[in-house]
Amino acid sequence: MSAHPAVAVVRRPGHLLHERDGLPALLTAYHLSTEAEKGSPVVDAAALPERYRAEIRAPRTAFAADTVLLALDGPAGTPVGTAVVTAPREGASEIKRLWTDPAHRGRGIASALLRDALAHCADSGTGTLRLSVWHWRTSAIALYERAGFRVTEAWDPRDGLVCMEHPGVHADPRPGAAQDRAVRQRP
Repeated sequence: MSAHPAVAVVRRPGHLLHERDGLPALLTAYHLSTEAEKGSPVVDAAALPERYRAEIRAPRTAFAADTVLLALDGPAGTPVGTAVVTAPREGASEIKRLWTDPAHRGRGIASALLRDALAHCADSGTGTLRLSVWHWRTSAIALYERAGFRVTEAWDPRDGLVCMEHPGVHADPRPGAAQDRAVRQRP
């Protein structure tokens, strides 16, 4: 088994995103893969539904009120994964667009993004974290269950979506814990 270089997870307020963050490429790959899995493959981002093209074109606008987590690989900080944590509504936030570049999978990047999403919600006082996932993404569902998410009543009417919720997000009471989690490292 070979050692993998460190991957850092950083948080960016959506309104402070920059082109160099690499989010458009990650979002494009996510949406193209999702459309293919749905049975509606498209050749490129131009053929995606407008709502997805808008995210790719202007993530800073699309996620302005949200927090974007980016997994950056190696000393160059190459973006290899992302997740978006929506701004809380009625005490709940949602994870969207959790994605790891396929060439970098199997290194715990999605787990690190998920842990940081939970930590972000705890740090910000959000009581509940939820997500939806397509039923065929069984490995993602297993990851979410290992992290403590449970299937819950659907809030999204689309067929094939599994809605999940974390039973409770609580802040770490140790002094400095929030600052310690602002940037996570995974070997």
